[in-house]
Amino acid sequence: MASPPLVVGVDGSEPSIRAAEWAADEAMLHQLPLRLVYASLWQRYEGAALAAKLSRPDGQVMAENILGSTTERIRLRAPDLRVTTDVPHEDAVDALLREGEEAFALVTGSRGRGEFAGLLLGSVSLAVAARAHVPAVVVRGDKAGLEGTHGRILLGIGDSDIDSAAVRFAFTEALLRRCTLDVVRAWRCPSHETADHPLLAGDPAQYHEARASELLDEALAAAAQAHPDVLVRRVTTEGPARKVLAKRSAVADLLIVGAHRRHRQLGMQLGRVAHTVLHHAACPVAVVPHSESVSEGTTP
Repeated sequence: MASPPLVVGVDGSEPSIRAAEWAADEAMLHQLPLRLVYASLWQRYEGAALAAKLSRPDGQVMAENILGSTTERIRLRAPDLRVTTDVPHEDAVDALLREGEEAFALVTGSRGRGEFAGLLLGSVSLAVAARAHVPAVVVRGDKAGLEGTHGRILLGIGDSDIDSAAVRFAFTEALLRRCTLDVVRAWRCPSHETADHPLLAGDPAQYHEARASELLDEALAAAAQAHPDVLVRRVTTEGPARKVLAKRSAVADLLIVGAHRRHRQLGMQLGRVAHTVLHHAACPVAVVPHSESVSEGTTP
């Protein structure tokens, strides 16, 4: 049975080129084929009548040229990597989500061609990360994070991350990269709690930190047993998870967070944690979907 490809969306922009290069390295790491996808609606903008008269309409030529130059760039970087390409005539988000049905993961750049330079995150990348049913990676961050020089993977643990897909994905990445896995559980003392609560006798902060540590151990138990060679550093810290993870991403090569997908719900399906790190992390971010659930699945 053929291995599922790692799919990356390209459009000729610098962020998409960086995403394609990152995806090529990732595909080599996992020994997977790489698929470059340029989703184009050139027929809509050039007109069906004009497109029919031209043997190769301008939009198609541009798409093929971008795919060709990106493919050559990838082959120079990874000569042994099997690369395929496609130019689906449909909306970029729809095309990538469809490709994701048979993919190992989806990869996009932080912004696309034609989007404002000041945007922290492009609309296609955000929509794919919010709706994909396979891991979706947004390639962003500084040079050290993009080149993977820190030797650390960062995993944020939420309330529903007991042996979750995100946990297993993180351990696999750390194993293949031979790097340290930093696992973070953020905790906070709810303002409505009172000291006379029977479970909070003594120091409330100490109670919540202990609960965070217990959740970490429970979340990691199965994956840690399956991957004894992965060096894991457990961290519990007080504060909003989204801010804690965004700050710690400055010394990570990849930040991984989980997200729930509700099959009967349309629209964006991202919690505050994933939304924040996708916009502000200093390294690539992988959003790994869990199974259908009614809970939010993010740290407080």
